[in-house]
Amino acid sequence: MSSENPRSLRIAHAEAALGFAGQERRILKEMQAMRDRGHHVELICRPEAKLVQAATEAGITVHTLRMGGLMNLLRGAPQVARILRKGRFDVLNTHSRIDTLLAGMGARMAGTPLIVRTRHLTNRVNSMLAYTWIPHRITTVSNHVRGYLIERGVPAARVETVYSPIKLPPPDLRSGLREELNLPANAIVVCCVAILRATKGHRELIEALRPLMAERPEVHLVLVGNGSPLFEQLQALITEIGLADRIHMLGFRNDVHAILAGSDIFALATQKEASGTVYVEAAAAGLPVVGVDVGGVSEMVNDGETGILVPAGDVVKLREALASLIDDDKLRARMGEAGRRMAYAEGKFSLAGLGARTEQVYEAWLAQRGSPGLAAMQQSS
Repeated sequence: MSSENPRSLRIAHAEAALGFAGQERRILKEMQAMRDRGHHVELICRPEAKLVQAATEAGITVHTLRMGGLMNLLRGAPQVARILRKGRFDVLNTHSRIDTLLAGMGARMAGTPLIVRTRHLTNRVNSMLAYTWIPHRITTVSNHVRGYLIERGVPAARVETVYSPIKLPPPDLRSGLREELNLPANAIVVCCVAILRATKGHRELIEALRPLMAERPEVHLVLVGNGSPLFEQLQALITEIGLADRIHMLGFRNDVHAILAGSDIFALATQKEASGTVYVEAAAAGLPVVGVDVGGVSEMVNDGETGILVPAGDVVKLREALASLIDDDKLRARMGEAGRRMAYAEGKFSLAGLGARTEQVYEAWLAQRGSPGLAAMQQSS
C-alpha cells in the first residue's frame, strides 16, 4: 500500500470494446496508476478483447464474459454480481454503454458501494440511462465533456473531470526522422499525429499548408496514423497536387516520441475532440502547437502561450497560425518551451496525477454515499 493512501480500495473496471485505442489505453493506464498507489485492481471484459492480453501482461487479473444483446445481459449481470461479491470490491468503474448496463446491473445486484461511469467521448449521448440511473457517479476526460453531461441532466455534484495522462519522452531521446526522410538541413517540419478519420481535419490541414509550401520550399508535412479509406484518398490527393516529396505519410508508428522530437511544429485540425492529450504530448516534446478550438482542446493548449487555437472550419485562420510559427523561429522556441514546462510541471497530465485524482474522487464519493468501502471494513474487523 502507498504511504500516501489512507487505505486500500478494491476496484474493478469493465469495458465492452474489443479494440485497443485511446479509450482502452487510458483504462489500462488508470488501473496501473491506481495499483501503483497501493490499490487492488481487476478487469471485466469480453474474451476476444485486446485488453485481455494487455492487462494480463501488466499483471492484472482479468475476468471475461460475453457482452452485447439481451441474453448476454441476463446471463452476464449475475456473473458480474458474483465476481464483485467474491472480490469484495469497493468500486466498479465502467466505460462504455454495453458494459455499463451489464456490469452496472451486476454491481447493483451485488450492492457494490460505488459505481462510476467514465465518459471518454464528445459524441452526442442518445440515452442517458447509462449516466443517470445505473451509475452513482460519473468521471469525464475533460471539462467540456463534463459540461455537456450536466446540460443533459447529470447533477453537477455527481460528475468530475479526471484528465488522461501522457507518457513523457525519455530525456536522452534522439530522432532519426530527418535522416529517414532525407530532409534538407533547413527543413521546417510540421507534424500531425492522429488516426485517419474525416473529423481529424487532415484535408483541412493540407489545404491550409498548400499555398505556404508553394512559397516556402523548406516546409515539410509529416502525417502519422493509419485508417482506410482516408489513407489512400490522401495519398491520391497529395500526388495530384504535386506534393508527394513534401508531404510524408508514415502510417502507424511506435516511435511517435522520436518523430515529435524531429519536428518543429505540431498541428492537428480536428473538428471534434473530447480532450486531445496528443497536444500535451507534442508540448512535452518542446513543440509549439496549432489546433482548433473545439471540445476539450482549449484545456490542453494555452492559447497564445503554448500554441495557437483557431475557430472551427476557418482554414484561413489555420493558415495564418501555421505561417506565424513557420516564419518565426523565436516564437516557435518560446511556445515550445512554455509547452514543455506545462507538460512537466502540471501533474494533472501525469500517470501519478491520474492516480491521485482518481483516488481523490473515489474516496470523496464513497464518503458521500456513507460507505467506507467493503475492503476497509474487512481490514478493520
